[in-house]
Amino acid sequence: MSYKTGLDKQQLSLLPASLDEYVSEDHICRVINAFIKQLDMNKLGYKYAECKGTGCRPYDPRMMLGLYIYGYLHRVRSSRRLRDETERNVEVMWLMDGLRPDDKTISNFRTDNKGALKATFHEFVAMCRQLGLYGEELEATDSVKIKAQNSLKNHYNKTVVENELGRLEGKISRYLEELDRADKEEEGEKRPGAAAVKAALKYLQERKAEYEGLNERIAAEGEISAIDPDARMMRNGGDGRKLDVGYNVQTVVDGKYHLVTDFEVTNCSSDSGELYKMSQKAKEILEVEGFTHLADKGYYNGEDIAACEADGVTCLVAEPKTGPEKAKGFNHRDFAYDRETDSYICPCGNQLEYRGTKKPWNGRKESRRYANYAACKKCPQISACTSCRYREILRLSCQDTLDIVDERTRKDKELYRQRQAIVEHVFGTVKAVWGYRQFLCRGKPKVTGETALTYLAYNMRRTFNIFREAGIKLAFG
Repeated sequence: MSYKTGLDKQQLSLLPASLDEYVSEDHICRVINAFIKQLDMNKLGYKYAECKGTGCRPYDPRMMLGLYIYGYLHRVRSSRRLRDETERNVEVMWLMDGLRPDDKTISNFRTDNKGALKATFHEFVAMCRQLGLYGEELEATDSVKIKAQNSLKNHYNKTVVENELGRLEGKISRYLEELDRADKEEEGEKRPGAAAVKAALKYLQERKAEYEGLNERIAAEGEISAIDPDARMMRNGGDGRKLDVGYNVQTVVDGKYHLVTDFEVTNCSSDSGELYKMSQKAKEILEVEGFTHLADKGYYNGEDIAACEADGVTCLVAEPKTGPEKAKGFNHRDFAYDRETDSYICPCGNQLEYRGTKKPWNGRKESRRYANYAACKKCPQISACTSCRYREILRLSCQDTLDIVDERTRKDKELYRQRQAIVEHVFGTVKAVWGYRQFLCRGKPKVTGETALTYLAYNMRRTFNIFREAGIKLAFG
Protein backbone atom coordinates (compact mmCIF):
# COMPACT_ATOMS: atom_id res chain seq x y z
CA MET A 1 0.00 0.00 0.00
CA SER A 2 1.40 3.43 -0.97
CA TYR A 3 1.03 6.88 0.58
CA LYS A 4 -1.59 9.36 -0.49
CA THR A 5 -0.43 11.39 -3.45
CA GLY A 6 -0.98 15.07 -4.13
CA LEU A 7 -0.83 17.17 -7.25
CA ASP A 8 2.17 17.20 -9.50
CA LYS A 9 4.02 20.50 -8.97
CA GLN A 10 4.76 20.70 -12.68
CA GLN A 11 1.16 20.14 -13.73
CA LEU A 12 -0.71 23.13 -15.16
CA SER A 13 -4.01 23.99 -13.48
CA LEU A 14 -6.81 26.49 -14.03
CA LEU A 15 -7.00 28.79 -10.95
CA PRO A 16 -10.23 30.54 -9.96
CA ALA A 17 -11.07 33.38 -12.29
CA SER A 18 -11.34 35.97 -9.50
CA LEU A 19 -9.89 36.59 -6.02
CA ASP A 20 -13.41 36.57 -4.63
CA GLU A 21 -13.73 32.83 -5.27
CA TYR A 22 -10.96 32.12 -2.73
CA VAL A 23 -13.13 33.41 0.15
CA SER A 24 -16.27 31.42 0.96
CA GLU A 25 -19.59 33.14 1.55
CA ASP A 26 -19.62 32.36 5.27
CA HIS A 27 -15.97 33.32 5.90
CA ILE A 28 -15.20 35.75 8.74
CA CYS A 29 -13.36 38.01 6.26
CA ARG A 30 -16.74 38.92 4.81
CA VAL A 31 -17.99 39.80 8.30
CA ILE A 32 -14.99 42.07 8.82
CA ASN A 33 -15.54 43.66 5.41
CA ALA A 34 -19.25 44.24 6.04
CA PHE A 35 -18.50 45.82 9.43
CA ILE A 36 -15.80 48.24 8.29
CA LYS A 37 -17.81 49.33 5.22
CA GLN A 38 -20.68 50.72 7.30
CA LEU A 39 -18.45 52.70 9.70
CA ASP A 40 -18.40 56.49 9.64
CA MET A 41 -14.62 56.89 9.83
CA ASN A 42 -14.80 60.68 10.08
CA LYS A 43 -17.19 60.55 13.04
CA LEU A 44 -15.03 57.96 14.79
CA GLY A 45 -11.99 60.23 14.41
CA TYR A 46 -9.73 58.21 12.11
CA LYS A 47 -6.76 59.90 10.53
CA TYR A 48 -7.10 60.22 6.75
CA ALA A 49 -10.86 59.69 6.99
CA GLU A 50 -11.01 62.43 4.37
CA CYS A 51 -8.51 62.66 1.53
CA LYS A 52 -6.78 65.98 0.83
CA GLY A 53 -6.47 67.31 -2.67
CA THR A 54 -2.69 67.39 -2.62
CA GLY A 55 0.16 65.15 -1.52
CA CYS A 56 0.63 61.40 -1.59
CA ARG A 57 -2.61 59.43 -1.54
CA PRO A 58 -3.14 57.64 1.83
CA TYR A 59 -4.49 54.16 2.40
CA ASP A 60 -8.19 53.90 3.22
CA PRO A 61 -8.41 53.62 7.05
CA ARG A 62 -11.19 51.06 6.58
CA MET A 63 -8.79 48.70 4.87
CA MET A 64 -6.11 49.25 7.50
CA LEU A 65 -8.66 48.59 10.27
CA GLY A 66 -9.79 45.42 8.52
CA LEU A 67 -6.17 44.26 8.28
CA TYR A 68 -5.67 44.74 12.03
CA ILE A 69 -8.94 43.03 12.96
CA TYR A 70 -8.00 40.05 10.79
CA GLY A 71 -4.53 39.99 12.35
CA TYR A 72 -5.80 40.07 15.93
CA LEU A 73 -8.34 37.35 15.11
CA HIS A 74 -5.52 35.13 13.85
CA ARG A 75 -2.87 35.92 16.52
CA VAL A 76 -0.88 38.23 14.24
CA ARG A 77 -0.25 41.61 15.90
CA SER A 78 3.20 42.63 14.65
CA SER A 79 3.19 45.21 11.85
CA ARG A 80 5.97 43.34 10.04
CA ARG A 81 4.07 40.07 10.16
CA LEU A 82 0.90 41.81 8.97
CA ARG A 83 2.91 43.20 6.05
CA ASP A 84 4.01 39.65 5.21
CA GLU A 85 0.39 38.49 5.34
CA THR A 86 -0.57 41.01 2.64
CA GLU A 87 1.98 39.38 0.32
CA ARG A 88 1.23 35.69 0.90
CA ASN A 89 -2.22 35.27 2.48
CA VAL A 90 -5.05 35.08 -0.07
CA GLU A 91 -7.67 36.02 2.53
CA VAL A 92 -5.77 39.20 3.41
CA MET A 93 -5.26 39.96 -0.29
CA TRP A 94 -9.05 39.78 -0.71
CA LEU A 95 -9.62 41.97 2.33
CA MET A 96 -7.02 44.55 1.20
CA ASP A 97 -7.96 44.48 -2.52
CA GLY A 98 -4.39 43.41 -3.23
CA LEU A 99 -2.82 46.47 -1.56
CA ARG A 100 0.49 45.94 0.23
CA PRO A 101 1.32 48.72 2.73
CA ASP A 102 4.76 48.64 4.35
CA ASP A 103 5.22 47.80 8.03
CA LYS A 104 5.78 51.43 9.06
CA THR A 105 2.45 52.49 7.54
CA ILE A 106 0.71 49.59 9.28
CA SER A 107 2.35 50.46 12.62
CA ASN A 108 1.49 54.16 12.28
CA PHE A 109 -2.20 53.37 11.78
CA ARG A 110 -2.46 51.75 15.23
CA THR A 111 -0.45 54.58 16.83
CA ASP A 112 -2.30 57.44 15.12
CA ASN A 113 -5.82 56.11 15.77
CA LYS A 114 -5.66 54.97 19.40
CA GLY A 115 -8.77 56.95 20.39
CA ALA A 116 -10.69 55.96 17.25
CA LEU A 117 -10.03 52.27 17.92
CA LYS A 118 -11.82 52.41 21.26
CA ALA A 119 -14.71 54.27 19.63
CA THR A 120 -14.86 51.47 17.04
CA PHE A 121 -15.05 48.89 19.82
CA HIS A 122 -18.02 50.81 21.27
CA GLU A 123 -19.59 50.91 17.80
CA PHE A 124 -19.41 47.13 17.54
CA VAL A 125 -20.92 46.75 21.02
CA ALA A 126 -23.82 49.00 19.95
CA MET A 127 -24.34 46.85 16.84
CA CYS A 128 -24.35 43.65 18.94
CA ARG A 129 -26.91 45.20 21.27
CA GLN A 130 -29.21 45.80 18.31
CA LEU A 131 -28.79 42.13 17.37
CA GLY A 132 -29.90 41.12 20.88
CA LEU A 133 -26.56 39.64 21.93
CA TYR A 134 -26.38 41.56 25.23
CA GLY A 135 -28.66 40.53 28.07
CA GLU A 136 -28.06 43.88 29.83
CA GLU A 137 -29.19 42.39 33.16
CA LEU A 138 -26.14 40.55 34.50
CA GLU A 139 -22.59 41.93 34.26
CA ALA A 140 -19.34 40.60 35.74
CA THR A 141 -16.24 42.70 36.35
CA ASP A 142 -12.68 41.52 36.84
CA SER A 143 -9.21 42.66 35.88
CA VAL A 144 -6.38 41.09 33.91
CA LYS A 145 -2.76 42.14 34.28
CA ILE A 146 -0.76 42.24 31.05
CA LYS A 147 2.98 42.80 30.78
CA ALA A 148 4.18 46.13 29.40
CA GLN A 149 7.04 46.86 27.00
CA ASN A 150 9.32 47.56 29.96
CA SER A 151 11.68 45.10 31.62
CA LEU A 152 12.27 44.87 35.35
CA LYS A 153 15.82 46.21 35.00
CA ASN A 154 14.42 49.42 33.49
CA HIS A 155 11.99 49.98 36.36
CA TYR A 156 13.12 51.97 39.40
CA ASN A 157 11.75 52.53 42.88
CA LYS A 158 13.23 54.00 46.05
CA THR A 159 14.89 50.77 47.22
CA VAL A 160 16.47 49.99 43.85
CA VAL A 161 17.88 53.51 43.41
CA GLU A 162 19.22 53.78 46.96
CA ASN A 163 20.94 50.38 46.67
CA GLU A 164 22.53 51.37 43.36
CA LEU A 165 23.66 54.74 44.76
CA GLY A 166 25.31 52.95 47.67
CA ARG A 167 27.08 50.58 45.30
CA LEU A 168 28.28 53.44 43.06
CA GLU A 169 29.56 55.48 46.01
CA GLY A 170 31.53 52.45 47.20
CA LYS A 171 33.12 51.97 43.77
CA ILE A 172 33.90 55.70 43.47
CA SER A 173 35.68 55.59 46.83
CA ARG A 174 37.76 52.61 45.72
CA TYR A 175 38.71 54.30 42.45
CA LEU A 176 39.71 57.48 44.29
CA GLU A 177 42.03 55.39 46.47
CA GLU A 178 43.34 53.68 43.33
CA LEU A 179 44.04 57.06 41.77
CA ASP A 180 46.25 58.02 44.73
CA ARG A 181 48.53 55.05 44.17
CA ALA A 182 48.11 54.59 40.39
CA ASP A 183 51.86 54.72 39.72
CA LYS A 184 52.80 52.16 42.38
CA GLU A 185 53.28 48.44 41.95
CA GLU A 186 52.45 45.81 44.58
CA GLU A 187 53.63 42.21 44.60
CA GLY A 188 54.81 42.38 40.98
CA GLU A 189 51.35 43.22 39.61
CA LYS A 190 51.13 46.50 37.72
CA ARG A 191 48.03 48.54 38.61
CA PRO A 192 45.92 50.44 36.04
CA GLY A 193 47.31 53.77 34.87
CA ALA A 194 45.96 57.12 36.06
CA ALA A 195 44.20 57.76 32.71
CA ALA A 196 42.22 54.50 32.89
CA VAL A 197 41.24 55.15 36.50
CA LYS A 198 40.11 58.70 35.68
CA ALA A 199 37.97 57.44 32.77
CA ALA A 200 36.30 54.83 34.98
CA LEU A 201 35.83 57.41 37.73
CA LYS A 202 34.17 59.84 35.30
CA TYR A 203 31.78 57.12 34.12
CA LEU A 204 30.83 56.21 37.70
CA GLN A 205 30.22 59.85 38.62
CA GLU A 206 27.96 60.27 35.60
CA ARG A 207 26.02 57.18 36.63
CA LYS A 208 25.73 58.52 40.17
CA ALA A 209 24.38 61.85 38.89
CA GLU A 210 21.85 59.92 36.77
CA TYR A 211 20.63 57.91 39.77
CA GLU A 212 20.46 61.02 41.96
CA GLY A 213 18.16 62.52 39.33
CA LEU A 214 16.05 59.37 39.44
CA ASN A 215 15.91 59.61 43.22
CA GLU A 216 14.45 63.12 42.98
CA ARG A 217 11.85 61.96 40.48
CA ILE A 218 10.92 58.96 42.63
CA ALA A 219 10.30 61.26 45.60
CA ALA A 220 7.61 62.97 43.51
CA GLU A 221 6.29 60.08 41.35
CA GLY A 222 6.80 57.02 43.58
CA GLU A 223 8.26 54.79 40.85
CA ILE A 224 9.66 55.20 37.33
CA SER A 225 9.51 53.03 34.22
CA ALA A 226 12.25 54.13 31.85
CA ILE A 227 10.86 52.60 28.63
CA ASP A 228 7.09 52.82 29.13
CA PRO A 229 6.55 55.76 31.51
CA ASP A 230 2.92 54.84 32.27
CA ALA A 231 3.57 51.21 33.25
CA ARG A 232 3.83 50.21 36.91
CA MET A 233 5.08 47.29 38.98
CA MET A 234 2.34 44.80 39.86
CA ARG A 235 1.87 41.18 40.73
CA ASN A 236 0.61 39.27 37.72
CA GLY A 237 -2.29 37.00 38.64
CA GLY A 238 -2.23 36.54 42.42
CA ASP A 239 -0.05 36.55 45.52
CA GLY A 240 1.94 33.53 44.40
CA ARG A 241 3.03 35.03 41.06
CA LYS A 242 6.12 37.07 40.39
CA LEU A 243 6.20 40.85 40.18
CA ASP A 244 6.43 42.42 36.74
CA VAL A 245 5.92 45.77 35.01
CA GLY A 246 2.56 46.04 33.31
CA TYR A 247 -0.99 47.36 33.15
CA ASN A 248 -4.20 46.34 34.88
CA VAL A 249 -7.12 46.09 32.43
CA GLN A 250 -10.50 46.44 34.15
CA THR A 251 -13.10 44.55 32.11
CA VAL A 252 -16.91 44.31 32.25
CA VAL A 253 -18.44 41.26 30.54
CA ASP A 254 -22.13 40.65 29.81
CA GLY A 255 -23.68 37.48 31.21
CA LYS A 256 -25.73 36.40 28.17
CA TYR A 257 -23.06 35.46 25.61
CA HIS A 258 -19.91 36.56 27.50
CA LEU A 259 -19.28 39.54 25.23
CA VAL A 260 -17.09 42.36 26.53
CA THR A 261 -19.22 45.37 27.47
CA ASP A 262 -16.44 47.88 28.20
CA PHE A 263 -12.94 48.15 29.64
CA GLU A 264 -10.51 50.60 31.19
CA VAL A 265 -6.71 50.35 31.16
CA THR A 266 -5.18 51.40 34.50
CA ASN A 267 -1.71 51.29 36.02
CA CYS A 268 -3.01 50.61 39.54
CA SER A 269 -2.44 47.02 40.67
CA SER A 270 -5.37 47.07 43.12
CA ASP A 271 -9.01 46.55 42.07
CA SER A 272 -10.36 48.34 45.14
CA GLY A 273 -12.29 51.45 44.18
CA GLU A 274 -12.87 50.40 40.54
CA LEU A 275 -16.32 48.79 40.85
CA TYR A 276 -18.39 51.99 40.76
CA LYS A 277 -16.39 53.38 37.85
CA MET A 278 -16.92 50.22 35.79
CA SER A 279 -20.61 50.14 36.75
CA GLN A 280 -21.00 53.67 35.41
CA LYS A 281 -19.24 52.77 32.15
CA ALA A 282 -21.46 49.70 31.70
CA LYS A 283 -24.64 51.69 32.41
CA GLU A 284 -23.63 54.32 29.90
CA ILE A 285 -22.83 51.94 27.05
CA LEU A 286 -25.81 49.64 27.72
CA GLU A 287 -28.16 52.61 28.26
CA VAL A 288 -29.83 50.99 31.28
CA GLU A 289 -30.79 52.27 34.72
CA GLY A 290 -29.39 49.30 36.59
CA PHE A 291 -28.28 45.66 36.49
CA THR A 292 -26.81 42.92 38.70
CA HIS A 293 -23.05 43.29 39.05
CA LEU A 294 -20.77 40.40 40.06
CA ALA A 295 -17.21 40.93 41.32
CA ASP A 296 -14.61 39.09 43.39
CA LYS A 297 -13.23 40.05 46.80
CA GLY A 298 -10.67 42.42 45.30
CA TYR A 299 -13.51 44.87 44.62
CA TYR A 300 -14.84 44.75 48.18
CA ASN A 301 -14.77 48.45 49.01
CA GLY A 302 -17.53 49.76 51.25
CA GLU A 303 -17.84 53.25 49.78
CA ASP A 304 -17.64 51.90 46.24
CA ILE A 305 -20.31 49.25 46.81
CA ALA A 306 -22.58 51.75 48.58
CA ALA A 307 -22.25 54.14 45.61
CA CYS A 308 -23.22 51.32 43.20
CA GLU A 309 -26.25 50.34 45.28
CA ALA A 310 -27.40 53.97 45.51
CA ASP A 311 -27.09 54.23 41.71
CA GLY A 312 -29.38 51.29 41.00
CA VAL A 313 -26.72 48.59 40.56
CA THR A 314 -27.34 45.40 42.55
CA CYS A 315 -23.98 44.08 43.72
CA LEU A 316 -22.82 40.58 44.57
CA VAL A 317 -19.26 40.86 45.86
CA ALA A 318 -17.36 38.25 47.86
CA GLU A 319 -16.35 39.38 51.34
CA PRO A 320 -12.59 39.01 51.90
CA LYS A 321 -11.34 36.97 54.82
CA THR A 322 -10.47 38.97 57.91
CA GLY A 323 -7.20 38.65 59.79
CA PRO A 324 -6.66 36.03 62.52
CA GLU A 325 -8.82 36.48 65.59
CA LYS A 326 -7.53 36.60 69.14
CA ALA A 327 -6.92 33.17 70.63
CA LYS A 328 -8.24 34.32 73.98
CA GLY A 329 -10.76 36.97 74.93
CA PHE A 330 -13.56 38.63 72.97
CA ASN A 331 -13.36 39.35 69.24
CA HIS A 332 -15.30 41.85 67.16
CA ARG A 333 -17.73 39.12 66.01
CA ASP A 334 -18.73 38.49 69.64
CA PHE A 335 -20.45 41.90 69.69
CA ALA A 336 -23.98 41.76 68.21
CA TYR A 337 -25.31 44.80 66.36
CA ASP A 338 -28.91 45.85 67.07
CA ARG A 339 -30.19 47.75 64.03
CA GLU A 340 -33.33 49.04 65.78
CA THR A 341 -31.47 50.78 68.59
CA ASP A 342 -28.28 51.44 66.59
CA SER A 343 -26.11 49.90 69.30
CA TYR A 344 -23.93 46.87 70.02
CA ILE A 345 -24.51 44.27 72.74
CA CYS A 346 -21.27 43.00 74.28
CA PRO A 347 -20.75 39.34 75.39
CA CYS A 348 -21.45 40.42 78.98
CA GLY A 349 -24.86 41.86 78.00
CA ASN A 350 -23.95 45.56 78.18
CA GLN A 351 -25.17 47.99 75.51
CA LEU A 352 -22.56 50.02 73.59
CA GLU A 353 -24.20 53.19 72.28
CA TYR A 354 -23.26 55.45 69.37
CA ARG A 355 -20.59 57.96 70.48
CA GLY A 356 -19.83 59.90 67.31
CA THR A 357 -18.17 59.49 63.90
CA LYS A 358 -14.47 59.15 63.21
CA LYS A 359 -13.30 60.92 60.09
CA PRO A 360 -10.97 59.08 57.65
CA TRP A 361 -7.43 58.86 59.03
CA ASN A 362 -4.20 57.00 58.22
CA GLY A 363 -5.78 55.11 55.33
CA ARG A 364 -8.83 54.09 57.37
CA LYS A 365 -12.36 54.88 56.20
CA GLU A 366 -14.96 56.95 58.00
CA SER A 367 -16.56 54.93 60.79
CA ARG A 368 -19.06 55.23 63.65
CA ARG A 369 -17.89 54.74 67.27
CA TYR A 370 -19.77 52.66 69.86
CA ALA A 371 -18.81 52.41 73.54
CA ASN A 372 -20.11 52.18 77.13
CA TYR A 373 -17.50 53.77 79.38
CA ALA A 374 -19.37 53.22 82.66
CA ALA A 375 -20.06 49.54 82.03
CA CYS A 376 -16.47 48.84 80.96
CA LYS A 377 -15.15 50.52 84.08
CA LYS A 378 -17.02 48.07 86.31
CA CYS A 379 -16.82 44.98 84.03
CA PRO A 380 -14.87 42.02 85.55
CA GLN A 381 -14.08 40.74 82.02
CA ILE A 382 -12.39 43.93 80.83
CA SER A 383 -8.95 42.25 80.66
CA ALA A 384 -10.34 39.60 78.26
CA CYS A 385 -11.88 42.30 76.11
CA THR A 386 -9.21 44.99 75.74
CA SER A 387 -5.93 46.25 77.13
CA CYS A 388 -7.36 49.79 77.38
CA ARG A 389 -9.73 51.23 79.96
CA TYR A 390 -12.77 50.58 77.76
CA ARG A 391 -13.74 48.69 74.58
CA GLU A 392 -14.69 50.72 71.52
CA ILE A 393 -16.36 49.18 68.45
CA LEU A 394 -15.94 50.86 65.06
CA ARG A 395 -18.59 50.40 62.37
CA LEU A 396 -18.16 51.68 58.81
CA SER A 397 -20.65 54.37 57.86
CA CYS A 398 -21.65 52.23 54.88
CA GLN A 399 -21.81 48.99 56.89
CA ASP A 400 -25.63 48.75 56.62
CA THR A 401 -25.31 48.50 52.84
CA LEU A 402 -22.44 46.03 53.14
CA ASP A 403 -24.52 43.81 55.43
CA ILE A 404 -27.26 43.68 52.79
CA VAL A 405 -24.75 42.87 50.02
CA ASP A 406 -23.04 40.20 52.16
CA GLU A 407 -26.38 38.54 52.91
CA ARG A 408 -27.37 38.69 49.23
CA THR A 409 -24.07 37.13 48.14
CA ARG A 410 -24.41 34.31 50.67
CA LYS A 411 -27.99 33.56 49.57
CA ASP A 412 -27.40 33.72 45.79
CA LYS A 413 -24.36 31.46 45.64
CA GLU A 414 -25.45 29.89 42.35
CA LEU A 415 -25.74 33.32 40.75
CA TYR A 416 -22.41 34.46 42.16
CA ARG A 417 -20.66 31.34 40.84
CA GLN A 418 -21.48 32.51 37.31
CA ARG A 419 -19.00 35.35 37.73
CA GLN A 420 -15.99 33.18 37.05
CA ALA A 421 -17.55 31.48 34.04
CA ILE A 422 -18.55 34.83 32.53
CA VAL A 423 -15.44 36.95 32.88
CA GLU A 424 -12.68 34.34 32.99
CA HIS A 425 -13.90 33.06 29.64
CA VAL A 426 -12.63 36.27 28.05
CA PHE A 427 -9.24 36.23 29.80
CA GLY A 428 -8.73 32.55 29.03
CA THR A 429 -9.32 33.16 25.32
CA VAL A 430 -7.24 36.33 25.05
CA LYS A 431 -4.24 35.25 27.15
CA ALA A 432 -4.13 31.46 27.11
CA VAL A 433 -5.57 30.66 23.65
CA TRP A 434 -4.52 33.72 21.63
CA GLY A 435 -1.33 34.29 23.60
CA TYR A 436 -1.77 38.04 24.16
CA ARG A 437 0.37 38.23 27.30
CA GLN A 438 2.35 41.39 26.52
CA PHE A 439 1.51 44.72 24.93
CA LEU A 440 3.38 45.78 21.81
CA CYS A 441 2.70 49.51 22.30
CA ARG A 442 4.00 51.88 24.96
CA GLY A 443 2.07 54.47 26.92
CA LYS A 444 -1.45 54.22 28.34
CA PRO A 445 -3.27 55.81 25.34
CA LYS A 446 -1.62 53.45 22.84
CA VAL A 447 -2.10 50.45 25.13
CA THR A 448 -5.81 51.38 25.35
CA GLY A 449 -6.03 51.33 21.55
CA GLU A 450 -4.33 47.94 21.44
CA THR A 451 -6.72 46.57 24.06
CA ALA A 452 -9.67 47.91 22.04
CA LEU A 453 -8.44 45.93 19.03
CA THR A 454 -8.06 42.79 21.15
CA TYR A 455 -11.55 43.00 22.64
CA LEU A 456 -13.07 44.00 19.29
CA ALA A 457 -11.54 40.86 17.75
CA TYR A 458 -12.79 38.76 20.68
CA ASN A 459 -16.35 40.12 20.39
CA MET A 460 -16.34 39.64 16.61
CA ARG A 461 -15.12 36.05 16.84
CA ARG A 462 -17.67 35.32 19.55
CA THR A 463 -20.49 36.88 17.52
CA PHE A 464 -19.43 34.96 14.40
CA ASN A 465 -19.45 31.67 16.33
CA ILE A 466 -22.85 32.38 17.91
CA PHE A 467 -24.53 32.99 14.57
CA ARG A 468 -22.70 30.15 12.84
CA GLU A 469 -23.95 27.70 15.48
CA ALA A 470 -27.46 29.08 14.89
CA GLY A 471 -27.05 28.56 11.12
CA ILE A 472 -27.23 32.30 10.35
CA LYS A 473 -24.84 33.94 7.88
CA LEU A 474 -23.81 37.43 8.90
CA ALA A 475 -22.53 38.84 5.61
CA PHE A 476 -22.49 38.19 1.88
CA GLY A 477 -20.58 39.72 -0.99
